[in-house]
Amino acid sequence: FSRDGKTILISTNGSIIRLIDAFHGTPLQSFTGHLNNKGIPIEASFSPDSQFIFSGSTDGRVHVWNADTGYKVCVLNADHPAPVQCVQFNPKYMMLASACTNMAFWLPSNVEDSA
Repeated sequence: FSRDGKTILISTNGSIIRLIDAFHGTPLQSFTGHLNNKGIPIEASFSPDSQFIFSGSTDGRVHVWNADTGYKVCVLNADHPAPVQCVQFNPKYMMLASACTNMAFWLPSNVEDSA
């Protein structure tokens, strides 16, 4: 569920993640572009503010989308040696954890363009 409880994020053993209305079941958004060529369960989760969707991938990376637009905003590469099946965001400390046979911790940073 999203933070406000109005939407549900559904990930399966396929290659599409869906966001649906929690009260009516209406599809709101689909997220694609991550790999799941092994047909295994790949977890997806919300950022604490529900603005972003994070998903593991069989390519060993973490894919990130804008929840409202469905556009992929970045791909995080932690050199995971196996499919990333678990991703969870710590709402208190603003840290993302991704895991396969090993774990990676991600801390957001404010990178400003020095143009």
